[in-house]
Amino acid sequence: MLTVPIRTGKRGTSGVAFEFNAWTLDLDNLPRCKNGFLRLLTEKEREWKGPFYFIQGADPQFGLMKAWSTGDCDNGGDEWGQEIRLTEQAVQAINKLKPKPRFFVLCGDLIHAMPGMPWRKEQTEDLQRVLRNVDREIPLVLVSGNHDVGNTPTPETIAEFQQTWGDDYFSFWVGGVLFLVLNSQFLYDASRCPALKQAQDQWLDQQLGIAGQRQCQHAVVFQHIPLFLQSVDEDDDYFNLARTVRKEMAEKFARAGIKAVFSGHYHRNAGGTYQNLDMVVSSAIGCQLGKDTHGLRVVVVTAEKIVHRYYSLDELSEKGIEDDLMDLMKKK
Repeated sequence: MLTVPIRTGKRGTSGVAFEFNAWTLDLDNLPRCKNGFLRLLTEKEREWKGPFYFIQGADPQFGLMKAWSTGDCDNGGDEWGQEIRLTEQAVQAINKLKPKPRFFVLCGDLIHAMPGMPWRKEQTEDLQRVLRNVDREIPLVLVSGNHDVGNTPTPETIAEFQQTWGDDYFSFWVGGVLFLVLNSQFLYDASRCPALKQAQDQWLDQQLGIAGQRQCQHAVVFQHIPLFLQSVDEDDDYFNLARTVRKEMAEKFARAGIKAVFSGHYHRNAGGTYQNLDMVVSSAIGCQLGKDTHGLRVVVVTAEKIVHRYYSLDELSEKGIEDDLMDLMKKK
């Protein structure tokens, strides 16, 4: 079974700890029911009880490695055996970790085929099959990327994502920390779905109000496209948000006390800071576009800070988490 969150209070009208139902994806009949993720939504998850950690991954993007190798990223991608093996390795590495991470978040571009393109259904089914093997005690959080909803999303592509994977934006609590999941395509190009962007904007303002009132130990954002790769003043690029948008969002996040934004999209490790905001860009589980290795990021949350480190899949599989990070979780 694969459990993913869905939002029941789109405009933040209900208490944030109860904004979810959950879908359990049974590949035979896809029933909707309350299951796994709900244990993160009880009132007790609003309370800080000590350090914990989670795993962040990004861009399994089934099909990109073949498409990139042939130079046809728009129409290629008819093979994804390498991505299957890499994602299986990621799942196996996560399942072996002791103690178990509180959750595993995938920051977008789950598959490569855009909405309406060939192989989308087959790539989706293969990824669902692999993700079914995530330990049932490790909730799975899925973030939408541009390949999941389209570079210029529409109400139809958003609805398809919701039906397949769950909601495209939502919030949840773990151990006194407020986590916000955003659909970054609304920040990139919402020209064909302005009402949906407006709904996310209104919901986000309400969530940031909770963070700004310091009703949580920390607040963290997950999205696919980074605000920036190194500096908030860098030039506009395919891999970041437009300067006017990124500055507005960075200021809004910093004012609300958001501690970190975790993203993918770049297929390389990068990042920077804006005021007290940490912008973390993680490389891919799948296709690498730079010199990094296929990997995952371990994120340790303590009372004072958030510490993260990128591991290759081989490192995490063979050696696990290093002692200095484990020691952080022993401190109360």
